[in-house]
Amino acid sequence: MLTDIAIDYEKITAKNLPKECMISSGHRACQGCGEILAMGMVTKAAGRDIVVANATGCMEIVTSPYPQTAWKLPWMHVAFENTAAVGSGIEAGLKVLHRQGKIKKKPHVICFAGDGATADIGLQALSGALERGHDMLYVCLDNEAYMNTGIQRSSSTPWGATTTTSPAGRQSKGQHTQKKNLPLIAAAHGIPYVATASPAFHLDLMNKVRKALAVDGPAYLHVYAPCPTGWGLAGAKSVEIARLAVNTKVFPLYEVIGGRFVISRKPAKPQPVLDYLKPQRRFRHLGENDVAAIQHSVDAAWDYLERLAKATGKDEE
Repeated sequence: MLTDIAIDYEKITAKNLPKECMISSGHRACQGCGEILAMGMVTKAAGRDIVVANATGCMEIVTSPYPQTAWKLPWMHVAFENTAAVGSGIEAGLKVLHRQGKIKKKPHVICFAGDGATADIGLQALSGALERGHDMLYVCLDNEAYMNTGIQRSSSTPWGATTTTSPAGRQSKGQHTQKKNLPLIAAAHGIPYVATASPAFHLDLMNKVRKALAVDGPAYLHVYAPCPTGWGLAGAKSVEIARLAVNTKVFPLYEVIGGRFVISRKPAKPQPVLDYLKPQRRFRHLGENDVAAIQHSVDAAWDYLERLAKATGKDEE
């Protein structure tokens, strides 16, 4: 059901960019890690008034090596599969404390989880939290595999990518299934706000965080998070590959506001998908026909997104 939602939020610009990062330096993320970069942007935009539930995974490991922590916020490490369930409990508990007058203001709740903890073993908990309408933001940091445990494929791994459990060889092209579309699954729950974002476009990402926190009810943010280690990519190329993912339409940036699809960025001159695939070792085994097939799939997905935007736009009512 389409509903008009006017989101009242303080827009972030280059002039008022938040300076304080809620994740301290000295963490143990790999060089060029897109996840830690994106997570820093999310917490900068959100500010101090938040409570974090963080799934087991790369970000939990690199920020909390006992007895140290890189977090400047109330933070809870939870299991792979139950981030959304724990976030739901935190939100419900804060609501009770606020109603009883024990806290003056109810902090925002943000859940951080990777693609494996979201698309695979955490999907049931996420779906339940969205269906129940908990007022929280769920952020999926998508590096397209289980990187922390050895670069195993997930249902978010794109077709053709080689991983330790979908290796390329004489009898295999690597990952043989298509990437699961988590933002569309989240949007199908009819929640107020869903968006995709990339650390290569920091203002877009941070303003989407502000919007997500401003709505009443659950919000879902799917963030593209390059993994130089797992993708076979130079660490210094992390932001460049993130930008290429958007400019080749491999990872479209869009919002779903009250059921209405809005494309955030339309590349004026889209680059060929080969420009995105070539720098990454995980795709180097692919031939011309494979690249052509991926290009066709990317073009079809973009066409579908444009049709969704047109069908749900206000001018189409």
